[in-house]
Order: sequence, then C-alpha cells, then structure tokens
Amino acid sequence: MNFTPQMEQMVNAVLKKTAEVYGLEEGSEVSVILVDDEYIKELNAAYRGKDMATDVLSFALNEGEEPEIIDGPQETLLGDIVISIETARRQSEEYGHSLERELAYLTVHGMLHLLGYDHEEEAAKEEMRTEEEHVLSSLGLVRGV
Repeated sequence: MNFTPQMEQMVNAVLKKTAEVYGLEEGSEVSVILVDDEYIKELNAAYRGKDMATDVLSFALNEGEEPEIIDGPQETLLGDIVISIETARRQSEEYGHSLERELAYLTVHGMLHLLGYDHEEEAAKEEMRTEEEHVLSSLGLVRGV
C-alpha cells in the first residue's frame, strides 16, 4: 500500500497539533514508520511478548526520563511510532471512517504514549481517550470522518 500525500499531510498535521497542544519545543523529533502486519507482529513479539499484529507501537527514546537534547540545534528526540497500515485500513473500514482519520488517531495515540500516557488502568485509559479526542477534534476530526 502506498503512503499518499493526503496520508502524509494528515500525519504531519497531527504531529504538529500534538506538539502545539502539549507545548513541545520547536525542533522536537519523532519518527513515524508505516509497516505491514507481519513486521509489526515481529516487533510486538520482540518488545511486548505478544505474538500478534497490532495497530500501533510506540518506542520512547528515554522512557520515564526527560527527552534527550542532542548537540547542535535544540532538537528533542521523543522516539518512534510504528503503525501497521494493514491494520489501520481494516480498522477504518470497521469504524466507518477514512484511512486518513484512522492514521490520525493512531498517530496521536502513539504520540501520547511517547509523552507518557498509557491505558493499562481504566482511569488512565479514559484520560488518554479524552486527550486523543481533544487533539483530533481540534483538527476537525471526529469519528465517522
């Protein structure tokens, strides 16, 4: 599956909006990598002990620590977001919205993990969902779009 200009614009818009909402410094850096189900399954097994594909994985560069500032221009390295484009497509069809909207959701979800949010407990899950919807709605993205 090809990464279209519309998909790239959506991912970039979400990254910028999330950075704005959470006050990330100019020059903060995150990588977004689109992969297939087979590759994300390998990552999920290796890093989370779950031998199954998933929609998104986040790898914080300095989990539990302040983000690292590298020498040179002030760039804060946050980490990597890995999204399965195959799972994103299936989920967009299941939820009745566009693939671009699903990529937006998965991108903000991944960013929030890089910023320390999780959804292991119900209260944390609710807080994370509220934050996700806040970012998405500020971009005019609601479910069903």
